[in-house]
Amino acid sequence: MRRDGLMRATTKEIAREAGCSEALLYKHFPDKRDIFLRVLTNRSPRLDLAGGLAGTGTVTANLEHLVANLLRFYEQGFPIAASIFGNTELLRAHRQAMVTRGAGPHGPSAGLARYLDQEVRLGRLRDLDADAVARLLTGAALHEAFLAAYTGEPVPDPTALAQRLVAALDLSPPQEERRDEPAPDRGA
Repeated sequence: MRRDGLMRATTKEIAREAGCSEALLYKHFPDKRDIFLRVLTNRSPRLDLAGGLAGTGTVTANLEHLVANLLRFYEQGFPIAASIFGNTELLRAHRQAMVTRGAGPHGPSAGLARYLDQEVRLGRLRDLDADAVARLLTGAALHEAFLAAYTGEPVPDPTALAQRLVAALDLSPPQEERRDEPAPDRGA
């Protein structure tokens, strides 16, 4: 299903990839839709948003790590997740499964916003709209996953891309933290 998408993945092919018979598949799953929903909810890539990062390391390094994780997460999950939009029944069933689990597509952005808010409260970031910054970063990561799926090429160097995305936001520390920085050399 990840490789070929939902429409092209037959139960015969799924059984072959799983190393079992098609009859065994139907013993555990009523239909292909149920297999797909289970894969989406139980086998989708996991996103590590490391809740304990606030106040450790540098904010920039932490954000670069988190954004690189987002890039990898979306790249791995995008092809199979995109399949749900071609089938309204499947989308509705997946949406309900996510509501039941308290999860959904808002999760990565919300987790990143929580991290940013914690850093603002700790005084390591200037006051900012954490939700907007989180949406910008998760949106960029999702866009890169879309491009990777479309072109068939992997996201080029997720770590370097994460560094560029974070740097572009200029999330400088609060003004009082920057006092210790040397003045720029203006020449003689």
